[in-house]
This record gives sequence, C-alpha cells and structure tokens, in this order.
Amino acid sequence: MTSGAPQVELNTGNYPNLDPSAPSNASNVNGTVQDAKNSVYSNAQSAMDSVANHPVTQNVKDTINNGPVAQNIKDEAGKTQSEFSNLASARKTPDQKAATGQELTHYHSMFYSLLSWENPRATAVSFVTTILCIFAARYVPVLRYAFKGLYIVLGAVAAAEVAGKAILNKGLVSQMRPKKYYVIPRESLEAMLEDVEQLINFFVIEFQRILFAENVYATVAAFTVTLISYFLVKFVPKWGLALIGTSVLYLAPLIYLQNREAIDAQLRNIGNIVNQQTAQVKDMAAQTSSRAAETVKATAHQYTEKAQEMMGHAKQRAASPSAPNPGNMNPMKNEPEREVHRDDFKNMAASGSAPNPGNVNPFKNEPGREFSNSDFPSAPKREPLNAHSTFDQSTYGQTTYGQTNYDQAEIGRAEPQFQ
Repeated sequence: MTSGAPQVELNTGNYPNLDPSAPSNASNVNGTVQDAKNSVYSNAQSAMDSVANHPVTQNVKDTINNGPVAQNIKDEAGKTQSEFSNLASARKTPDQKAATGQELTHYHSMFYSLLSWENPRATAVSFVTTILCIFAARYVPVLRYAFKGLYIVLGAVAAAEVAGKAILNKGLVSQMRPKKYYVIPRESLEAMLEDVEQLINFFVIEFQRILFAENVYATVAAFTVTLISYFLVKFVPKWGLALIGTSVLYLAPLIYLQNREAIDAQLRNIGNIVNQQTAQVKDMAAQTSSRAAETVKATAHQYTEKAQEMMGHAKQRAASPSAPNPGNMNPMKNEPEREVHRDDFKNMAASGSAPNPGNVNPFKNEPGREFSNSDFPSAPKREPLNAHSTFDQSTYGQTTYGQTNYDQAEIGRAEPQFQ
C-alpha cells in the first residue's frame, strides 16, 4: 500500500462550459434569442387576434366599414383617386403650338387641367396642400426637425449595434441589413430628368409668350400682378406674397368660371370702348398729319416763289448796263443830286459847254465861274516814259474807290487854276 493524501476524480463532462467564445455556447445563445423572439411574436399575434375577434371590435368594425359615413368617405376617396389619375393622364403634348410654331410641353396640358378646375377634387387637394406647405415653412422649423429626426435615428441605430455586439457578440442592426442596397434604376432617373427638363421649359416658354405679347390679356394680367407685387413687397413678407400668389392663381380661374357670362360681357364692353377710342385717335392723327402736310406744302410753294422771284431780279440786275441808284444819290460824293431838266440840255447846246448846275466847281466843290476848253492844258504830243506808265501795286493799295490818295500839294498842282 502506498501512503499519501486521498485523490478525488471529478467528472467535468456533465457541467456546461461558461466560456462565451466557445462554439457550443454561441449556438446556444443564438437559439435562446431566436426562441425568445418567436415567443414574443406568437404572444403578440395571439393578443391581436383575440382583440380582433372580440364581439365589440367586430361591431365597431362593421359600423365603420358599412356605415353611411364610411361609405361617403370611400366614395370620395375613389373619386379623388380617379381625378388624380385623370390629371396624371392629362400630361400630354398639346396639339396647339406657340406663335413661333414650336411645340409646347406636356406640363401646359397638365397645368391647364389643374387650374381650370376640370378635376375639382384634385385641384382642391393640391391647393390646400400648397397652402399648408406655405404655413409649415413659415411656422414649423422643418429643417430643424429634419436634423432632429436624423440624429435620433442614427443615435438609436448606433446604440443598438454597440449594445448587441457587447452583450450578444453580434450587432442587432447588422442582422437587419438587406442583402442588396436599394438603387434608383436608370430608367426612372432618366424619366425624372426628362420631367424636370419639361417643367423648366414650361416656365421659360410661358415667360417668353407673355413678354412678346402672344396673348395681350395675359400680358396685361402679368403687368398688373407685377405692379401690385412691386408695392406689396415693401411691407408684406415673402411667405405672405407666396400665399397671396397661390390664392390668386387657384381662385381667379374658379371665379371666372363661376361668373363667365358677366365677365365676358364686361370684357366685350371694355374692348368696344378701347376700339372706339383707338379709332378716334387714328382719325385725329390722320387729320393732324393731313393739315401738317398741307401747311408744309404751302410753305414750300411760298418759299419756292420767293426764290424764283429773287433769282429773276438778280438776272435783271446782271443784264442792266449800270447798277441802280436808289434815292437819286451821287455815287461819287454820296449826296443827293437834283433832276436834270430839258432846259439844261438847251443851254448846253446854245453855249457849247456842259451844264454846271449850281455853278459849282466840280474839283473843289465850291462856287466859281464857268470855264471853257482854253482853261484846260493841251494834250501831250509824245508818249510818256515807261517808268511813269508802270502801275505801282503799293500805291494802289492806298487808294479809295480806285483813286490814288495823293498829297494835297500834288492835287493842287494837278488841278487847273482858275482866276
């Protein structure tokens, strides 16, 4: 026999392995979680079935589904859905073309059907939706709520994933990950881009049609709206302008459709008044232009006659041997002279000398006796020298009326002396 302490052998095969990383423990944990999930789901399903099959619930359901209110709601919902389908089918390129011959977009047909209240329920729903969006943008911080919703969702996802990996060694959110992420099909993206292109071209074409007065009534209406907006923008906020513009855009066609006859009659009266005023202005303009033409023609004729008369007088003066002497002035002394009478010529013939009215010395402008041919010197018998016959240009420049300004002594020597 051997001596020593007693030894006890332990059978470890009947005890569970508490290591969570062991494969057997991982499969057990997964099975436990799945069993708990199935149990919760089955309990909830049984509770819902019991509530749904309760007699009170059945009575309420029958009242709601088969009552008059429910029936009216169903009917209105069906009609509204049908009108939205009609509005969607109205997106077709219209047969009418622009003044330039270009084709319009399919949004022309859709917006015409929408704003003309052909589908009143669809138009009313779109109008109310637009008004609610304007008020929501004004009073509800949509952007702030969007960021708030995003950080709550992302925080919950991150917390669930971290907690699952810490407790169960497997993320909870990653278990719900789809096998393939969602993508937008190329066909849908191209169709959406085509719709955006058509929508942008709708606004571009309509602006040009208004600008170039394809429809003068639309141009006048746009002028009125822009003029009123110019004054309203000074004290009305932007959301208020958007609210007013949306209301006018939707309600103006409805008011016109409800009162078409009266409005058309007033428009015809206004058109007649405008046509009458236009015709009157045209008549006045024609009369004024005719009078102006007659005045211009008469004035031109008058000036033509005056010009012809002046040209005739100029020709007569050019053809006459001597220039006229108005006022009977002496051209040499710039003084009046008396008329020559017939007796002067008789005396001249009797005496053989030229008349000297007033007995005036013609050289010194003073009274004197009558003179005869013997008082003048005899003519020279030979030619003068060339030096004396040359013409001095500087001496001529000092002359007045072509007569040399000689010295008084020279004039005395040149003049004949009378006793």
